[in-house]
Amino acid sequence: MPGPRTSRSRLVAASAVVAATAAVVAVTTTAGAFGPNEQAQRAIKGGKAKNVILLIGDGMGDSEITLARDYTVGAAGRLNMDEFPLTGAYTTYAVHADGTPDYVTDSAASGTGWATGVKTVNGRISKTPGTDKAVPTILELAQKGGYATGSVTTAELTDATPAVLAAHATDRSCQGPADMAKCPTDTIAKGGPGSIAEQSVNHKVDVLLGGGKQRFDQKVTDGRYKGLTVTEQAQKLGYQVVTDDRSMKAAKGDKPVLGLFAPGNVPTEWTGKPAAVGGTDPQRCVTDNPNRPAGTPNLADQTTKAIQLLEAQQKGKHGKKGFFLQVEGASIDKQDHAADPCGQIGETAAFDHAVKAARDYAAKHPDTLVVTTADHGHTSQIVPLEAQPPGLSSILITDEGQKLKVNYSTNRPGQSQEHTGTQVRIAAQGPQAYRVLGVTDQTDLFTTIREALRLR
Repeated sequence: MPGPRTSRSRLVAASAVVAATAAVVAVTTTAGAFGPNEQAQRAIKGGKAKNVILLIGDGMGDSEITLARDYTVGAAGRLNMDEFPLTGAYTTYAVHADGTPDYVTDSAASGTGWATGVKTVNGRISKTPGTDKAVPTILELAQKGGYATGSVTTAELTDATPAVLAAHATDRSCQGPADMAKCPTDTIAKGGPGSIAEQSVNHKVDVLLGGGKQRFDQKVTDGRYKGLTVTEQAQKLGYQVVTDDRSMKAAKGDKPVLGLFAPGNVPTEWTGKPAAVGGTDPQRCVTDNPNRPAGTPNLADQTTKAIQLLEAQQKGKHGKKGFFLQVEGASIDKQDHAADPCGQIGETAAFDHAVKAARDYAAKHPDTLVVTTADHGHTSQIVPLEAQPPGLSSILITDEGQKLKVNYSTNRPGQSQEHTGTQVRIAAQGPQAYRVLGVTDQTDLFTTIREALRLR
């Protein structure tokens, strides 16, 4: 963890770089008072944040961002996530049990990195790599500090990225009471905290919105809530349970909210033909997935509602404290695994709308730190039309009316496409945002949020 001198030095260095850049640009451009360099100058500041909104595009490497940009707003266009004043990159590797690097991470190890500041082995949820001991998470520290807390995802609420905030598990598969085969010492019967679903509601996270109803419908097998489903356990703990857009929007901020919008992962917003060996015929994506049930809230609306609920919580039991909210666009990754470019682009666009919702809030509340990043890179590549990839590929017709070829070749056809070990983008605005500049590591994001909220 950087000490005060390191932090001050970095702030001074960052200010000098941006000031010098702005001076050069002033000679060559007529950018207005709110151009990118002026925004950067205004953003280079320390101070305390009242709120933090962390947005995670799962599997959203630079290729995935570029693909969504090219398809939706054009090669020269800009997404909402492109508009942050400060941008850097961070490394994403996991570790083996002995602490040596594992160069390609999964979402459990990567999420543990920013949630706890500690690297761990692939598959583990907020526990140490060798000794399998629980490590306090940024959400737990925020709760201890008196902040309202929330987690929003398009995956199951028990999936790896949301799990790292509110659970500690030997293996990410231990999502519900019936899923504990790989976590024998985590069971309530053995004196452990139980499944990820049980831990999430026991933590009394103020807002939990996502999929995974099937996990919460499982019955608790031991302890105080034995015989109840986890959903019933949540209701005993005071949660309002909502299941669609209408009930979500009607939820009040006087009680915690558990939103379960799908049995498993929330269905994607877009659909189309997956990539194929030898390519596909040129296609336009279907932007209204017929398999997405009516009344399923989109990620931007979930984000907006979560912020409203957390604001209500902070004015109630949390007094003058603010909130910490994590928002995950989960199926960028899941559609990348499936070599489904339309599903992947649609989920990136949906995530980008959630970024806009967060930035719109921060525009009215400048004491809010907003960070957007990814947990790891993924497989999709934009390749020349004349290329003949050995794996799966697809040709898309973009909104600009041009052909674009996407390649998926990190595994054999018929196998799940793989993560990559590349560094990924991190961008931010608000108090302590300067900490994302340069090349940092995933574990540094934990320190950035902790410093912004002044957590011990």
